[in-house]
Amino acid sequence: MTTTLQSPTAASLLAWYDRHHRDLPWRVSPAMAARGIKPDPYRIWLSEVMLQQTTVPAVKSYFAKFLERWPTVDDLAAAANDDVMAAWAGLGYYARARNLKKCAEAVSADHGGRFPDTEEGLRALPGIGDYTSAAVAAIAFNRQAAVMDGNVERVISRLYAISAPLPGAKPLMKQKVTLLTPAERPGDFAQAMMDLGATICTPKRPVCSLCPFNGACQALAMHDPERFPVKAAKKEKPVRQGAAFVAVNDEGEIFLRRRIESGLLGGMTEVPTTGWTARIDGATGSEAAPFPADWQPAGTVTHVFTHFELRLSIWRARSVSHADNHDGWWAPVTNLEEQALPTVMKKAIAQAIPNAFAKMPLEQKSGIHS
Repeated sequence: MTTTLQSPTAASLLAWYDRHHRDLPWRVSPAMAARGIKPDPYRIWLSEVMLQQTTVPAVKSYFAKFLERWPTVDDLAAAANDDVMAAWAGLGYYARARNLKKCAEAVSADHGGRFPDTEEGLRALPGIGDYTSAAVAAIAFNRQAAVMDGNVERVISRLYAISAPLPGAKPLMKQKVTLLTPAERPGDFAQAMMDLGATICTPKRPVCSLCPFNGACQALAMHDPERFPVKAAKKEKPVRQGAAFVAVNDEGEIFLRRRIESGLLGGMTEVPTTGWTARIDGATGSEAAPFPADWQPAGTVTHVFTHFELRLSIWRARSVSHADNHDGWWAPVTNLEEQALPTVMKKAIAQAIPNAFAKMPLEQKSGIHS
């Protein structure tokens, strides 16, 4: 027996969104919009940059912290780079933080503190690509822009049973989203698609009975929604080796330094490490230490980046003299939350000093770290 499917419509999704949307701190809900409240482009942009490869629960606290310290894009533009990097620490993908600052500076200096209101204008800003420009244009300015993140990809791939594997299927998916995006309420439509993927059309055990598209979904008609989206086989991640050196002086301070601005973890704070990269191993022994001290082995830590796995041998030295700063600085172990330490460095320090982060979570994010 052949099942006759309905045509998917934006109206059915928007009706669902009006009743079941998530309440998010950066979002103007349908009820708020009805009262005349307009989206704040700064909040939309900030949240979209933070949400890339990061979960909503992890982002909420960071979003609140940024808004408290820098309530406008002009405030963020005027902030010290080190302060922004420290506030970002733990969110991962640190190039986003560097681009966030550059973009804020461009909006403040070149646009009078006002974000451009078109995809093209937004895409011309530093660090803003196709996804973010479409999302901000749609959500902040109600432009009819096709927004496609991981949640939307999953919804679209199931709705149309797109069997071509990602990432090659992205252009076809974008075409489908473009055709489905309405001229009226395109921002709500984009957010509705994201909410649908996050709460109903989930990767495992989607709740198809509650989906507003269930009468139009080709994957559901095939009784196999979890088959989609089809993904190309993952390549095994290479494993890299290196060492990290945790030095503590008699005043309870730890030696830190800043990584170069470019490259992996650029501009972030670190304990000294050897020259590992995504492509080459670094030295793992104490002979590679940044300065002479009584270096003792303190175990190993593993950290997974986007394209490789890193295994660091941890070396610890106590009662180190800090007469020579060795191109770095000494910071109290009890006040590390003020430092721009990425997760891998927090892991290294915690391995050498188990109570260093007793009141501070080592990871704010699930999934991929960098």
